[in-house]
Amino acid sequence: MQTENRKPVIGRLEKIDLPDLSIRNLDAKIDTGAYTSSLHCHRIELFQNKGVLWVRFHVLDPKHPEYEEIEFRSPVHRIKSVKSSNGRAEERVIIEQKAIFNGESGRIQLSLTDRSEMKYPVLIGRRFIKNRFVVDVSKKYLSQSIK
Repeated sequence: MQTENRKPVIGRLEKIDLPDLSIRNLDAKIDTGAYTSSLHCHRIELFQNKGVLWVRFHVLDPKHPEYEEIEFRSPVHRIKSVKSSNGRAEERVIIEQKAIFNGESGRIQLSLTDRSEMKYPVLIGRRFIKNRFVVDVSKKYLSQSIK
């Protein structure tokens, strides 16, 4: 579905692929109230690599059905203070990754955080959807039909 201004319409839940993190077809909650997108991770550790700040982490957690015990490493894009769902500010590591969303490949900035108490492992915020999509919160998984 597209709006008159040709922006695709997406629902409150969609699927996303993060191929460099071996993630395919993962549920993502679209959250227009959040600016930054986030990814559920654990064992998040910063380290230096040739004078550049990097992060090592495990995507998802052992309780998630898609979990694999793989350590990923990525350069840190930045560290940002983010207000979490409980209202408290916390420092989060932001990485930039390739994303396949709505049949298109692009880049997404993701804060790495423990989302184990949340229903969906990926949250897609305004920064990623701004000027690209219109969100219909009454619908789910619309992007699967748009190719």
